[in-house]
Amino acid sequence: MGGGMGLSGDQDSELSQGTRMRAFARTRRSQARDEGDSGRAGAAFLFGTSHNGSFVAREWWQMVVPMGLGLVLLAVVNHAYDDTVSLGVGGLSALLTLPGRFAARATRQSQATAHRMTMAALTIAAPMLGYGWAIAHWAHHGSVPWLQAVSLLAAILLAATTIQSGRLAGLLAAQVGIWVGVTCVVSAIAGILSAIMGVAIAIIAYARQKESDLVECSRLEEEARLQTRAQEILADFEETGQGWFWETDRRGNVLYISAPVAELLGRKVEDVTGRRFIDLFDLDDQSGNGERTLTFHLSARSSFSDLVVRAATNEEERWWSITGRPIYDTFDNFQGFRGSGADLTERRRTQQHASRLAHFDSLTGLANRFFMSQSLEKILVAPQVQQRACAVFLIDLDRFKQVNDTLGHPAGDQLLKQVAQRLERGVGAAGRVGRLGGDEFEIILAGRIERPMLAQIAAHIIESLSQPYTLDLGRVMIGASIGIAIAPDDGVTSEALIRNADLALYAAKDGGRGRYHFYAHDLHSDAEERRRLEDDLRDAVTHGSLELYYQPVVQTTTEKITGFEALLRWNHPVHGFISPAKFIPIAEDTGLIGPISEWALRQACNDLAQWPASVRVAVNVSALQFANPGLPGVVTSALAHAGIEADRLELEITESVFINDSEGTDAMFRALKAIGVRLALDDFGTGYSSLGYLKKAPFDKIKIDQSFVRGATQPGSRNGAIIASIVSLAEALGMETTAEGVETHDELDLVRLLGCSHVQGYIYERPLSSEAATKRLESGLVAIAHGPRAARAVRLSLLRRVVLEHGGHNYEATVRNISRTGALIEGLRNVPAGTIFRVHLSDGHLVNATARWCEDDRIGMEFSIPLELDEEGRIAAITARNRARPAPTTPAGATVDMPQRRTG
Repeated sequence: MGGGMGLSGDQDSELSQGTRMRAFARTRRSQARDEGDSGRAGAAFLFGTSHNGSFVAREWWQMVVPMGLGLVLLAVVNHAYDDTVSLGVGGLSALLTLPGRFAARATRQSQATAHRMTMAALTIAAPMLGYGWAIAHWAHHGSVPWLQAVSLLAAILLAATTIQSGRLAGLLAAQVGIWVGVTCVVSAIAGILSAIMGVAIAIIAYARQKESDLVECSRLEEEARLQTRAQEILADFEETGQGWFWETDRRGNVLYISAPVAELLGRKVEDVTGRRFIDLFDLDDQSGNGERTLTFHLSARSSFSDLVVRAATNEEERWWSITGRPIYDTFDNFQGFRGSGADLTERRRTQQHASRLAHFDSLTGLANRFFMSQSLEKILVAPQVQQRACAVFLIDLDRFKQVNDTLGHPAGDQLLKQVAQRLERGVGAAGRVGRLGGDEFEIILAGRIERPMLAQIAAHIIESLSQPYTLDLGRVMIGASIGIAIAPDDGVTSEALIRNADLALYAAKDGGRGRYHFYAHDLHSDAEERRRLEDDLRDAVTHGSLELYYQPVVQTTTEKITGFEALLRWNHPVHGFISPAKFIPIAEDTGLIGPISEWALRQACNDLAQWPASVRVAVNVSALQFANPGLPGVVTSALAHAGIEADRLELEITESVFINDSEGTDAMFRALKAIGVRLALDDFGTGYSSLGYLKKAPFDKIKIDQSFVRGATQPGSRNGAIIASIVSLAEALGMETTAEGVETHDELDLVRLLGCSHVQGYIYERPLSSEAATKRLESGLVAIAHGPRAARAVRLSLLRRVVLEHGGHNYEATVRNISRTGALIEGLRNVPAGTIFRVHLSDGHLVNATARWCEDDRIGMEFSIPLELDEEGRIAAITARNRARPAPTTPAGATVDMPQRRTG
């Protein structure tokens, strides 16, 4: 047959062994049946109880002795020597019994009934016939008395009966033969009749014996069937592999072992027989208790049941469950053990697999939520109080949903596996890493660890997870946010710790993602506020409470409005206008960003239809919306419904869409350009910074983020150089540029000088409602710059203790915010304006300052000379102190120093 039907050597061996096992009980039954056949009906008549199946007894030749002695004794007693015929025939008949020794062997070896009957006739019937005729002839002529003759014949028959005991056919042949011989002497006819009668009697006896044998044969077969049934069942049980049997002697050596077990051990049954029973098991791999239990029972001669042991196999791991009991003889002497075994290998594998599924994540191999909860609970209920300290990190992957939506679930699964590997490498043996589900992970670090060290660990994890990932479908980048809760400070139960770590995680995500945040008590109120905002946002989307505001985009050369950027606004009925930076992340987390983005796109197109044809509108497209294959259809539908040209719509796309460098991204760009809309790269340089995508992405404009515009006019700032580089790059690629966040005339002059083609910011106009934008366009397209000449110095908010020196006295105070030219200080009251102080900012940093105003305990100070900046553009006195002493941290783990910018 074909290769598919072939069997390996091992399979052949197993098949042969199985065949042998199946044949075992059936062979025994066949043997029993054969034995019944050998004793088939009528056989007892022919052979009696002889085990060798011979018609003639092996001792028949010994009849020559009584027959010869009888002749001699009868002749001597009666002096009857004259009848030589009788003496000759009698002696010859006696000698004819001598071949009986060979006839017995011949009838045993021959299976032919005729041959066996002939041999019986020659060695039994013929000698008896001749001997009976001789004795009767001797008595008939008066040489010996009839009484003596009959007595001799009776004695001879008694001897024949003894020798032919159990052989009814031979016995009848002897009796019939001897009496037919006697009858023939008296009358030939009577002799013939006697022979006929003898044969008839033999036939009748044979028939009755055959009937009896049939009944006995049936009984024997039924007994054999009952006796072998148990053996056959046990053989089938062994054959199926469900169990096996064993027996040992009193010294613990194997007397019997099932053949399949021997083959599993890589040995033959003969090799296993005689070896120690415990050598069949790998006791070194057992637990100490299991080993002692086995050896104890064997040495104590006590019964045992379902003892789990490992087989001493060199290849695959196999486990058995063995049961045994001691056996004793009739004199209560210990003979050994006898028992059974079962293969537990598959059951253990199934149990281990089920246990792993119950405790570990099937995708990543990390501990699952249940196992992590158990591990945390075990730490928190430790006997020693100092052992209950631990830290819990909850990790949420940023932009994972985008990968899943754009590249598919297989790519998402591949990414999760790599994330799990990085987490395990980063944490190592210091803690346990688990996956809670989706893109949520958890880390448990046992023991007391200081917050600065936890902050370093969290920062390292975020940095590691933010590195690029190589998947089958492309290269992707994601981020991570971490919430941290510490026991026992933030909770003494697993539920409290997880809840508080989750609150810290939300705070980290609200702070801009890619951050870590320690739990603080005020996060509960923040979480409740967020929950209320989620509900209110859903209601706002349902009832159409969201609005679009439009900020003009002005061409620098003509100072005319060329378009607007559509900005989403939410005027909350209680809290008023809520910043998009606050509710947009909520919309992304709750899945509302999709319907919100589609509504904004359609509304912007409808508003654009009412404006002059030379005006465009720019609409932001989120990464999630860009990943939606239905986006081109939505854009086409919005343009058609509004009845506007496609090139009047500009879609602003952030660099985050390039994190998943895939064919889907390129296909989306091609589909959008095929519609005819314009594409703008928003917030250039602040996200996934790679110039590689500029050479293939068909952008019409690059928008320079306001973070580069702010501070560009400050001495020593490098932002101007960055803006110039971006403009040069855009011009080389044939793209326009828009500088965002321009608020002062100095900044407007700078971006004009550097060649930006468009400007957007408060310098021209704040965002306008749809009605206000329409009225603004009705007054003309010319835009007039209005605003401060220069920006106020950048201030840092902080809480820092300083010393104020005045008139030989030192006063302790607190700096609330500081810039190069002044500071807001708390701690002194009723300070007259114009009072001069020497301010000790840090070691080696003294500055003279004049009080310009005082309200309650707050003083506005102006420095006599601007403070120096370091190489990174920060105030040197502040950074020097930071290097000397770590900046204070809030309970949430973030430094208090935060840049603020004011204009005016």
